[in-house]
Amino acid sequence: MLPGVHDVGVNDTAPPPPADSPLPPDELGHRLTEVFDLVGPLYRRALRKVEQGEAVEGASVGVRSVLDLLRRRGDLTVPQLSRIQALSRQFVQRMVNDAAAHGWVEILPNPAHQRSSLIRITEEGRTLIAAVLDREHTLNREVGGDLTDAEVQACVRVLREMLRTFDHVDVDD
Repeated sequence: MLPGVHDVGVNDTAPPPPADSPLPPDELGHRLTEVFDLVGPLYRRALRKVEQGEAVEGASVGVRSVLDLLRRRGDLTVPQLSRIQALSRQFVQRMVNDAAAHGWVEILPNPAHQRSSLIRITEEGRTLIAAVLDREHTLNREVGGDLTDAEVQACVRVLREMLRTFDHVDVDD
């Protein structure tokens, strides 16, 4: 054996970095592909479950998202709702129109912008979104795996970073 050369087999790879060290970009890319491969089916299945509740509450997934954003953030314009949700303005406008037709939101003049009205959730909208969120909470309580708060925080952090990577993508193309 040559001096300084360790007894390493030809097919051996470098040891993985410690679990608390940032991953090298190539490894991170592969690992995040695993996340995307799970997020897609999870998102579609969750949407189907929410849609099943539409028969009960009467709100589509799109209207549900608009109502929840207005509940959490207050009055917003359609362009703001669109940007936050990464959806086209046209789609969000249809959801707002549907919500307004049901009396779940009201459309108000915007003193800051003549052409972009403010959308405000009504009490009926608050009652509806509370019922939807309560049903979703009941379903989310069934998630197993003995997950810890630290694990959920880490998951949220990873997903936020992944989302931030695509902040520049225009959804109105």
